[in-house]
Amino acid sequence: MLQEFKKFALRGNVMDLAIGVIIGAAFGKIIDSLVNDMIMPVIGRIFGGLDFTNYFFGLTQASNQAATYDAAKKAGATLGYGSFITVAVNFIIIAFVLFLVIRAINRMIRKEEAAPPPVPPSTEVVLLTEIRDLLKARA
Repeated sequence: MLQEFKKFALRGNVMDLAIGVIIGAAFGKIIDSLVNDMIMPVIGRIFGGLDFTNYFFGLTQASNQAATYDAAKKAGATLGYGSFITVAVNFIIIAFVLFLVIRAINRMIRKEEAAPPPVPPSTEVVLLTEIRDLLKARA
């Protein structure tokens, strides 16, 4: 059973998936930083200089009176729609970047498939073509 598991775990697809997950996690951190440190402050400035992470609805009296989202979460049930907006923007950016990457890969694959080298006809095809042309000339 151990040998079978080792064979499965070291198969190419499993290793490719593991590498993809690790790269995806690193890519996710880059996108999180891009959204939280670069994009959301600009959007917050456009909408009055407020930080989206502190947009929330307190569902209890104590959480409703809190000044920040973190304090509201500690005080009670809270709907953090600002954090949701940040995560939604994060997802849209990740999805768009992945779309562009897959689109570029598909274009490269199509170019490779579209330009196969011309294959010269085999000697049998050449001989059969000559025979056909001779038969047409006789008739």
